This record gives sequence, structure tokens and C-alpha cells, in this order.
Amino acid sequence: MRWLLRQLEKDLWSPEVAGIGLGLVYVLALWLANRSPGASGTFFNVAAVVGKPLTAGDPANQFFVSMFPPVTEGLGWQFWMVAGIFFGALASVLIGRHFRLTWMPVEQWKDVFGGAVWKRWVIAFIGGVILQIGAGIAGGCTSGLALAGGVQLSPAAFLFIPGIFISGAIVQLLVYRNKY
Repeated sequence: MRWLLRQLEKDLWSPEVAGIGLGLVYVLALWLANRSPGASGTFFNVAAVVGKPLTAGDPANQFFVSMFPPVTEGLGWQFWMVAGIFFGALASVLIGRHFRLTWMPVEQWKDVFGGAVWKRWVIAFIGGVILQIGAGIAGGCTSGLALAGGVQLSPAAFLFIPGIFISGAIVQLLVYRNKY
């Protein structure tokens, strides 16, 4: 148990160890729960649960009821998984004594975008919206399509994974130019 606590207290983990651990989580999720972990469906689930009561009385606007019938019945397993990820990450930084709240990230961000906190929030929000739209178009997010699909040897995963790295490199060049 002490060995595990020492590992959890480390500031950085080896990418190999973290990757093996994440792979084991996916294999165990498929084997024990017969579920393929993914996060992007959670946001559709929450939107459907919130939107259904708002549109239930209007027959002209039955989008949530007709498009998302299974998810409008309540918060599903994906919601609880994402909540578990949040609380697990919080426990991890508390155990490792690395928890801190910051309004602005590292100097790299300030060099490119300046020190305005509102700009960080706007860019993060727009980036999140673009990522969610992309996950909808691709048929899954990084965790659902790339990782879970890769564990299941899905051809779509092996097309999506290089796309992640290529698009990330392109966006990095557009955003940071030659500064970093």
C-alpha cells in the first residue's frame, strides 16, 4: 500500500506506466462491465435530461424526446463515469499535494495570448464547443473512439488516432506559430 501511495504522490508518471494503466482500465471496463468508456455522450445525456422537460409540452419541438429517447430517462452510466473521473483526479492531486487553483496557466499562454483571464475562458469555451462538435462528427471522443476503439481493434480508431496527432500539430503551428 505504501508503494502505491508513493506512486500516487509523484508529480509526473512515466508515460509508459500511465499508458499501461489506462489500457488496463479500458480492458477491465469492457470485460467486467461490458461497457466501452467514453465521455462525449455524457454531454448529450445531460442536455437531453435538461431539455426534455423544457420541450415536453410543445408538440412542435420534440427534439430531445425523439432524438434521444434512451438518454432522456435519466443520467446514465457515462455521467457517473465522468463524475468519477473528476473526483478521481481531485483525489489524485490531493494525495500528491499538487492541488492549486490558478487563473492563468503557464508563461507560454501569456506570451501568446496575453494575461487577460476572460480571453482564456472564451478560448477554452470555444475550443470545448469545437471539440464536442468534432466528437459528434467523428462518432466519439478521444476516450471513446481512439482508446476504447483501439482496445477493440476498430478500424475507425486507427484512422482517428493519426488524425488527432496531425490536427494537433496543425493547430499548434497556427496558435503558437514559431514561438514554441
